[in-house]
Amino acid sequence: MSSNFDLSVEVSKRYDFNKNSLEEINQNIWVKNQWPLVYFIQNEAKKFAYVGESTNFSNRIKNHLANSKKAKSFNQISIIGSDKFNKSATLDIESKLIQYISSEGTYELQNGNHGLINHNYYQQDLYKNLFKDIWSKLIENKIVSKSLEEIENSELFKYSPYKSLNEDQYNSVLEIIEALTEKKSSKIFIKGSAGTGKTILASYLIKLLGSDVSDTNMDDFNDIEIQEINLVRSFKSKYPKAEIGFVVAMSSLRKTLQNVFRKIPELKSSMIISPSETFKKKYDLLIVDEAHRLRQYKNIGWMGVFKKNNQKLGLDDTGTELDWIIANSKNQIFFYDSAQSVKPSDIPASHFDKLLNEANSIEIELKSQMRSNGGNDYITFVDDLLNVNRKNKSFYSPANYDIIVFDSMKDMYEQLSIKEEKYGLCRLIAGYSWPWLSDPKKKPSPDLNAIDISIDGVELQWNKTDKDWINSENSFREVGCIHTTQGYDLNYTGVIFGEEISFNKIKNQIEIDKSKYFDKNGKRGLDDINKLKEYIINIYKTIMFRGIKGVYIYACDQNLREYFKEHIDSFRNESKLRILSFADVKPFVNAVPIFDIYAAAGNFSELQTHSEFENFKWVELPINISAREDYFVCQIIGESMNKKIENGSWCLFKKDFGGSREGKIVLVEHFNIQDSDFGAGYTIKSYHSEKLITDESWVHKSIILKPQSFDTIYKDIVLDENETKELKVIGEFITVLDL
Repeated sequence: MSSNFDLSVEVSKRYDFNKNSLEEINQNIWVKNQWPLVYFIQNEAKKFAYVGESTNFSNRIKNHLANSKKAKSFNQISIIGSDKFNKSATLDIESKLIQYISSEGTYELQNGNHGLINHNYYQQDLYKNLFKDIWSKLIENKIVSKSLEEIENSELFKYSPYKSLNEDQYNSVLEIIEALTEKKSSKIFIKGSAGTGKTILASYLIKLLGSDVSDTNMDDFNDIEIQEINLVRSFKSKYPKAEIGFVVAMSSLRKTLQNVFRKIPELKSSMIISPSETFKKKYDLLIVDEAHRLRQYKNIGWMGVFKKNNQKLGLDDTGTELDWIIANSKNQIFFYDSAQSVKPSDIPASHFDKLLNEANSIEIELKSQMRSNGGNDYITFVDDLLNVNRKNKSFYSPANYDIIVFDSMKDMYEQLSIKEEKYGLCRLIAGYSWPWLSDPKKKPSPDLNAIDISIDGVELQWNKTDKDWINSENSFREVGCIHTTQGYDLNYTGVIFGEEISFNKIKNQIEIDKSKYFDKNGKRGLDDINKLKEYIINIYKTIMFRGIKGVYIYACDQNLREYFKEHIDSFRNESKLRILSFADVKPFVNAVPIFDIYAAAGNFSELQTHSEFENFKWVELPINISAREDYFVCQIIGESMNKKIENGSWCLFKKDFGGSREGKIVLVEHFNIQDSDFGAGYTIKSYHSEKLITDESWVHKSIILKPQSFDTIYKDIVLDENETKELKVIGEFITVLDL
């Protein structure tokens, strides 16, 4: 790549989208010179939009205006050009704009999704920053409003049918439609491990098969795109009014996908159905996501309904949801991975193997890893690690993936908090090693405040909802399980290996304690401990595959933790704080205490109680700072003060004894503060007050706690006169400990 390859981009003014504007549009520098360009057509009132690219825009816009549907739908057009554009670059940028605009929410995109494939081309990396520049200009022009990062964390983006496919996926689409139209295949199996994009491929396929391609202009299409459109036309000819359903066995993921389909033109939330809902009509095609989670008549809580559904088909109790799907549709596509079967109620792999051996079945395999930045190597590593089958004894240290083992649950939660603040979509997930005491559906009456999980002083609750928990309001402060996370993408995952799984050093094997596994339907009637171990290993593998950027690991069993640390780097606090053993501590003479904001819960006064001194960690200060009795140290998590204090910094504070605090940075406690950095009750901000002064005294009219952040999402916290009475200033910021 050439360092002097200076990329810049121009987004034109909005031209009127009509024939009267053609002369003015043709004077645009990129149109006039027949340069490759990207364009954005919109109707701001109706919130319709269309994205395209062309190397002969004069002809392209005439074709658009000749299309009565487009001419009526849109009234403005913007042209995006650069002197460094080439055909490959414009295809790539067009594809990205379609992905992001369709998920951004301002406009209902009118594009079809055919031809969306990742394009590899010369100096592609240089154009990534150019796209960010384009998006910034679209925000400046008030065409869109959300940031790229905000969009990327949305469920609509993650499951969008407008996602660009890789070559592996795209070829599979062509093979699937060809099988449905030109071959006598009624059962298609798409095999692929976690993260190979099975759900994305399913969404793409449903949108594609439902698209109106009757008047598609293919002048600028390449041979593969023309083949794709012709295959769709063949499918529509064979099934003119195709009934297509998307079967999702897991209720949590089903709810999420219904929300996505509700927002996409030509798709409906009613397309997303449970296996039981396949009885409502006869389908031409049923696409089954996570088919390994289809159930049999075993260890389920709704056996009566299951039995009735079997009876509708003349089946006895050996009938399965797989039988229902086949009976209620002409064709089926199963997205399947036997390694993600996690419960005895899941249909055994032998049922699928039997279908695969039928003459009218075909099998397609997805191999490219789409989720994890660790790639296929990471998938293989986790499989070998949890099956104690790793031949390579060296540390696993992937260049683009963050994997760390923690000795302290508190450390892991704090580090995950930092990632949550930076990236969002970071969640704790655990094996089912603790009963669900806080279950909101618990009878006769739930205890919503019950603590489910307590490790190293960190008290947590299981997920409060089983529907779309990943995106629920308090999900970061809760712990998800396999049933609320399978099928989802996260940025970082904090995986807790529970007390039901341990490592036997003598036998060099992982072992399971059935008595400490609390998924009742996951173990009832299962006497074979090796089969239970297989399910539990599959659970942990599956949740370790959730993270895109990284995974943090904590194991309750010390031997298991030590086993992991033989293969994975362990957490080392990057701070060089010198923690003294209490035997060497002279309180406030050679050391000051560390104050844990997360564990404080109003007990800051304990720092003044000599009998409690040994319960705190004590830190030696730098040589240029003398210890004082009113000093303490704490770690600041979050970005709300990042102009002064970087996320994760260890800071020195002085206890507050009153006096003027105007303009000072202070750590405060207040019942009405809900700070995402520290949780309820605490925040660190710049202090400002407005006073009401009389002849005899003064009172606070209001106190404003101001963030000092480069990120504009952080807003002032304003406390009125009544609220100020409850404000407690814990300490005044002295300095960041640059150790």
